[in-house]
Amino acid sequence: MVLKTFGWSFAVTALGLVAAFLFGGWTAFGVVAILSILEISLSFDNAVVNAGILKKMNAFWQKIFLTIGILIAVFGMRLVFPVVIVAVTAQLGPIEAVDLALSDKDKYEALVTDAHPAIAAFGGMFLLMIFLDFIFEDRDIKWLGRLERPLAKLGKIDMLSVCIALIVLLITATVIATNALQHGGTTVDKSSTVLLSGVAGLITYMVVGGLSGFFEGKLEEEEEREHEAEEEAERTGKPRSAVALAGKAAFFMFLYLEVLDASFSFDGVIGAFAITNDIVLMALGLGIGAMYVRSLTVYLVRQGTLDDYVYLEHGAHYAIGALATILLVTIRFEINEVITGLIGIVLIGWSFWSSVRRNRALAAAEGKAQGSDEKTEVSSGV
Repeated sequence: MVLKTFGWSFAVTALGLVAAFLFGGWTAFGVVAILSILEISLSFDNAVVNAGILKKMNAFWQKIFLTIGILIAVFGMRLVFPVVIVAVTAQLGPIEAVDLALSDKDKYEALVTDAHPAIAAFGGMFLLMIFLDFIFEDRDIKWLGRLERPLAKLGKIDMLSVCIALIVLLITATVIATNALQHGGTTVDKSSTVLLSGVAGLITYMVVGGLSGFFEGKLEEEEEREHEAEEEAERTGKPRSAVALAGKAAFFMFLYLEVLDASFSFDGVIGAFAITNDIVLMALGLGIGAMYVRSLTVYLVRQGTLDDYVYLEHGAHYAIGALATILLVTIRFEINEVITGLIGIVLIGWSFWSSVRRNRALAAAEGKAQGSDEKTEVSSGV
């Protein structure tokens, strides 16, 4: 199971490290290894959240997620995205941006760093909406009950998540972005840029998430009526309508996953510049990390880990909230990527341990109940 799920990740790791060694020797080998670990640690929460969405898809769309999805994740976000940032901010053509990334690495790093406020605002708002929608939803299983129960009651207020997100964006634009951190430690007013990028992130979440939710709801309605319509579908020869609907639902959930992955990758791409400004090594290291995140997502789905450890999803969403906050704060203040990764690991580790304790408590309670039943039967027999 492990080899089947992580086989491609192992292969890409070997090829990537060999390529790094051939490209720049042992130094490049070490840099790529560090970047891979950085990406995995920063994106572990991404895998948990992705698994919660991916488990709703069939095997075909899971394969799409691992093939086309990984191409988008590795080549789109880890290679093309940094170049696009430079092209837009420096008003250069794509070819000129690539040439700059390869020939003048210091200038390339400066341009990407200067674009950080816009990136952080977009990704921060997208992730913040994911977190807010999660904590305001009334769930049967609650991890931090004293916190989640009152939040679930507040969640009954329409558009509360959007209102809070807009308030956070306004505060970020008017307070934090007025002294946005730039390359070299200088500051500049980026209020309008942050405001525009944040609104774009909010709109992206609402559009993609709304479409995904709409088609997912349609799919659930169709599944509820499936047993009634099955005979009629066979008789009329029209079973394809349900398949098409499932395809639309899966497509928009896939699209949602890709945008979600893009938002998670923002901090990884920016953080990579703290280790290297070589675009080749960056693409290799982050690409290897992205492969493991993808494989880990599928592993969690196929093993049913989220069903066994019910608080993992909670921990991942709290990590998302922390990451969204960190992204917005980094518009003005520099925060070490190690701190970002540790926060996510601690929250997920805590939720995992809480899940283990819950499972043990349930098993103990079930054992006591069975023992009580056996004693009752023995007493009745006597």
